[in-house]
Amino acid sequence: MPRSVAARRGAARRGGWTSSSESGLSPPGAGAGSVGWVIDGAGGERVVALTFDDGPGPHTRWLLDELAARDARVTFFLLGEHVAADPATVRAAHEAGHALGNHSWSHPDLTTLTPDEVRTQLARTADAVRAAAGVTPIMFRPPFGTYDDALLALVAERGDATILWDVDTRDWDHDDTEQTTRIALDGIRPGSIVLMHDPRRSTVAAVPGLVDALQADGYRLVTVPELLGSGLRGGRLYRDARSVPEVPGR
Repeated sequence: MPRSVAARRGAARRGGWTSSSESGLSPPGAGAGSVGWVIDGAGGERVVALTFDDGPGPHTRWLLDELAARDARVTFFLLGEHVAADPATVRAAHEAGHALGNHSWSHPDLTTLTPDEVRTQLARTADAVRAAAGVTPIMFRPPFGTYDDALLALVAERGDATILWDVDTRDWDHDDTEQTTRIALDGIRPGSIVLMHDPRRSTVAAVPGLVDALQADGYRLVTVPELLGSGLRGGRLYRDARSVPEVPGR
């Protein structure tokens, strides 16, 4: 049965799942020089990863300017059809040091598609990102946060990691700058992965104040690969940098 992130507490870990500690996977950040699993009070920096879904959109260039002014890096989970329509913005995001992930071609519920249809959604998007920016995404985020074991197996087949989140700003629901900022600041902890949507003007308008507040509180804004460090591996599912990643099908 498909699972969504909103309903995943407890239920998402039943049936066919195990923590990677049981499978012998080293914790993220175990490698020398990596950032992953650096938690406040553990001898490292306070780090957080802001992530933006569904772009590029009409406000993404504005977002890139605000991030550049604050020396902040983020991760974009891109829709292939939007990448194909605006490859220059995707290239600019990559050249600015931001990370690029796969969010499907057209944002369907992938759990309702056939395996071949899922493969096409992911492959077309990866090809579009590679054509735009010269890099192939190694991270995937399911549309609507909905997934099942069959989908995760197809993602693992590509060698990609599945990236969810532990802080949902719900900007897609309320579309309000102040609420986006408040929910983010209330929920963020060192190692958090935050869900936002850059096609929304209210979300991009929240970013300057949000980043300023986080940096004033001692946080450094990093990409998801920087956050997870050497622990970012294909076939794993991650929600933040504090929890051991999940290994589907074991």
